[in-house]
Amino acid sequence: MAESAESSKDYFVTTVNEDHATICWGCGLRLLLRTHAPVFKCGWCGAITSQNVNKTETKCLWGRRLQDRCFVTILSVFMLFLICGGVWAVHWFVFSVSYTFGIFHYILTAILAATTVSTFSLSAFRCAGTPPTLLWGSYPVVGKGDLKNYTFCHYCVKPKSPRAHHCRSCGTCVLDMDHHCPFIGNCVGAANHRHFIAFLFSAVFSTIYISFISAYAGLHIWPPVKYRSLGHLNGSGRDLAIRAFKEVMLALVSSAVQLSARGLILVYLFVSSVSLQIGLSVLLWQQLCYIYEGKTYLSHLSSQGSGGDHIEEKGCQNIFRFFGCPYSIFRYLPTLRNSPKRHTK
Repeated sequence: MAESAESSKDYFVTTVNEDHATICWGCGLRLLLRTHAPVFKCGWCGAITSQNVNKTETKCLWGRRLQDRCFVTILSVFMLFLICGGVWAVHWFVFSVSYTFGIFHYILTAILAATTVSTFSLSAFRCAGTPPTLLWGSYPVVGKGDLKNYTFCHYCVKPKSPRAHHCRSCGTCVLDMDHHCPFIGNCVGAANHRHFIAFLFSAVFSTIYISFISAYAGLHIWPPVKYRSLGHLNGSGRDLAIRAFKEVMLALVSSAVQLSARGLILVYLFVSSVSLQIGLSVLLWQQLCYIYEGKTYLSHLSSQGSGGDHIEEKGCQNIFRFFGCPYSIFRYLPTLRNSPKRHTK
């Protein structure tokens, strides 16, 4: 009996020693928790605290920002070259076709250039999104559930909302962060995500027009292609096709050597615009798919890592809501579809 009481006393002491007191960072209330619990949620304010947090922050923000600025500078110079070089290269051609076509070309070029440069500037130099500022750390100030699912950012030393993410490159928390884009030198978040999508649309349309007009103008100034022995090729099957391909490529290269500086610029504009068009189209399609699913790139990664337990509502209403069109026709479709059927007697 004495041994049983002694063992019960030891178990009670061990259980008490396993618990420890801690203070919630959100409301300041004192909580009694298990030592092996890595994460706990306050029952009053709803704040989430992680006990095993790596607080080491790399001190190379200036290097990352310098790298981003270099990317932005290179991209800005490339855009300026596409605009100015394209205008100079096709100036003679558009007015040789007709005066109306020349005026139309310059108006469309000005619209595309202004739209692309303005949306790029807004997405690159505008704040990506600041998380809401809330009162925290004091019980009389913080109400019940005011910090529900909020976590504490040990880098910014302030609360971080569930929709925010800390960017190591920018050194700040970004609301609805999609990703950090080095080409704009900024994060894509709640404040500039719409401008980033508009920039992708404008850039894709601009590259399509550049590739079309540069190819159309280049065909008119391309030197005549002379084939040496294309008509005297003998053989059949694969060998004949390979020899014909080599002969055509040799003729194209020999004629390309005779191109003027204007023609070389047109070739470069066509190749670079087609390459950019493919890459930007893939990125735009990926972004639109995430918006359709009601996600961002980071939330897509987190849903894959957690096994996809949280399912967002998919639909075109997410795209209309993203672009600020709440009064679309899709708003009334559920009412029409789910309206009760009337039976006539």
